[in-house]
Amino acid sequence: MSYLLPAEFATKMVDAGEAKLHMSTRDALIRAFMAGAILAIAAVFAVTVAVQTGYPIIGAILFPVGFSILYLMGFDLLTGVFVLTPLAWLDKRPGVTINRILKHWGIVFIGNFGGALTVAFLMAIVFTYGFSTEPSEVGRVIGEVGEGRTVGYKEYGAGGMATIFIRGILCNWMVSLGVVGAMISTTVSGKVIAMWMPIMLFFGMGFEHSVVNMFLFPSGLMMGGNFSIMDYLIWNEIPVVLGNLIGGLALTGLTLYTTHVRTAPQKAL
Repeated sequence: MSYLLPAEFATKMVDAGEAKLHMSTRDALIRAFMAGAILAIAAVFAVTVAVQTGYPIIGAILFPVGFSILYLMGFDLLTGVFVLTPLAWLDKRPGVTINRILKHWGIVFIGNFGGALTVAFLMAIVFTYGFSTEPSEVGRVIGEVGEGRTVGYKEYGAGGMATIFIRGILCNWMVSLGVVGAMISTTVSGKVIAMWMPIMLFFGMGFEHSVVNMFLFPSGLMMGGNFSIMDYLIWNEIPVVLGNLIGGLALTGLTLYTTHVRTAPQKAL
């Protein structure tokens, strides 16, 4: 049947994590680069739709098209490998070590960032007619998003840092459910529907996704946003990456693995 039971797709999660860790560096970089680029295009699409319609929720409803495409193509986001690869270590799969996991995370981060940055540069050319005019309305909005989600948090000090960190946790709780969603069905339509719901939720709620931000903030700087690279790193990317790691691994990966792979014995009648 097209639906896999939780015990079945939870085992697939572990298998997927192991396979990613044994992937060549070349393939990991290519897949991560393409994932970052496609997600960046989806972010541009969502912002464009929001600007054109005046309703940001429509952009949120449509944003998951990019996530669906990249996962159907077998590409990898940092937020996804945060969830899957540690499960292979917990399951004591051969050749899986903490060092290998950390190295893979680093490769995927670099690839995602490279893809997102490439799209940021290409879209900056589109928004400014080759840097010959002021940014278009969409470009200006992206610049404002970058400013609001860096110095906007900085303004509240420790409270702002806690807020962005929690938004990162909540984001990858939802995004990782989308990653798992791609495994619960054997049909394309089933996979897309299962991925679409949690991805729409995270984007509509304004949670913080480290790879989406790899596009938004460099693009915002190119569009003249009033914030610095250090503002982006300290008041967005670093706490968001840490929040994404905790949210995806603790709230999705470990919970599904513990209850569906390492299921406790049933109580005696």
